[in-house]
Amino acid sequence: MKAETLLPLGKLDPGLRAPEASLDLRTVASDARLVEELGYHSLLMEETKDDPFQVLALAAAASERVHVGTSVAIAFARSPFVIAQAAWTAQKISQGRFELGLGSQVKGHIRRRFGLPWHPPGPWMRDFVGAVRSIWHSWQTESPLAYESARYNLNLSVPLFTPAPIKCPHIPIQVAAVNPYMAKVAAQVADGVRLHPVCSPRYITDVILPAIDPLRGADFEVCLKPLVAAARTEQELVARIEVARQRLAFYCSTPAYSAAFDVFGLQDLCAELAQLARAQRWDDMATRISDDLLRTCVVVALYDDLAATIRQRYDGMIQRIEVSIPVDTPSDREQLASIVQAIQ
Repeated sequence: MKAETLLPLGKLDPGLRAPEASLDLRTVASDARLVEELGYHSLLMEETKDDPFQVLALAAAASERVHVGTSVAIAFARSPFVIAQAAWTAQKISQGRFELGLGSQVKGHIRRRFGLPWHPPGPWMRDFVGAVRSIWHSWQTESPLAYESARYNLNLSVPLFTPAPIKCPHIPIQVAAVNPYMAKVAAQVADGVRLHPVCSPRYITDVILPAIDPLRGADFEVCLKPLVAAARTEQELVARIEVARQRLAFYCSTPAYSAAFDVFGLQDLCAELAQLARAQRWDDMATRISDDLLRTCVVVALYDDLAATIRQRYDGMIQRIEVSIPVDTPSDREQLASIVQAIQ
C-alpha cells in the first residue's frame, strides 16, 4: 500500500470550524523535501484556497523522488486544453513525477461559483479525460489534434500554442468518485480512482469494487483519503474523535454523499442531518452520530497503532492511502516516518 500526504504536511481536520491557518507558501519547498525524506510515495495538493498546479510546481522543483499530484483539480471549471497544458508543464518541472487527479465538483459549485453550465457528470468526465489524453497525444506525436465527442470538438493545432514532446509523456490520471457510476468511468478511462472520505470499507467492498473490477486494468489503483482520528495519547484522541464526529455528521448531511451511507440503511439519519444543516444547527448534528457509526467510518487509533489499524482495515482493498500526523518536533518526524514505513 502506498502512503500519500497533503500539503500542508500534518494539517489537522478542523471539523466544522474554519482552518486555523492557511498554507504558508514559504514552507512548501521544505515540506516537500521532508515528505521525500519520510518515504512517502506522493505529495498531494487540494484545490480549495490555492491553485494546486502553482503550489505543486514549488514542491516539484524542491524534490527529486516523491510524486506530486492534484487531489483533486476541478475538471469542469476548466477546458480540457487548460488542464492538459497545466499538467504538461507540471510533468516537465517534476521530470516525470506528476499525477493528475480530477474531480467533477457538484452542480451548485460549477454553476454558482465558477459560473459555468452543468452537464451530467459521468459522461462529461469520460469526454473530458478523453479530450485531455487526445491533446497530450497530439503534442507528443506532433500529429494533428482530432477529438470529437458529445461536448468537445477539438481540431485546431497552431504551432505557436503547441508544446514540444517531453521525455516522460505518460501522466497518470485519477478520477475522484463517490458513486459507482463515476467509479466505473474512472476504471474505463483513468489510471486510478480517488475515493472520498465518506467511502467506508463496507461501501468500498460492497459497492465500489464490484463496479470497477470488471473494467479496470491490472495497474489501476484505488486511492483513499479516509477520515482519521489519531493522537499520541488517549486524552488527545478523545478530542480528535469529536472533531471527526463533526466532519462525519456534515458528510451525512450532504445529499451528494448519501449513497455511501445507504449500505448502512441510514437514509432517515441523512435526511434528518440535512434538515439540521439547512437550519445551521451545527452543534446538534454531531450528537446524531453514534460511536458505532463513527468507528465504522473513521480510522481511530493512537499513533503507535495507526499503521496497523490502517492495514487491518484496508489491505487488499485499496492501493494508496493518505495519512499524516502533525510534525512539530523531531520525535513527531520519527513517529511519522515509522508510520509511513509500516504502511508501505
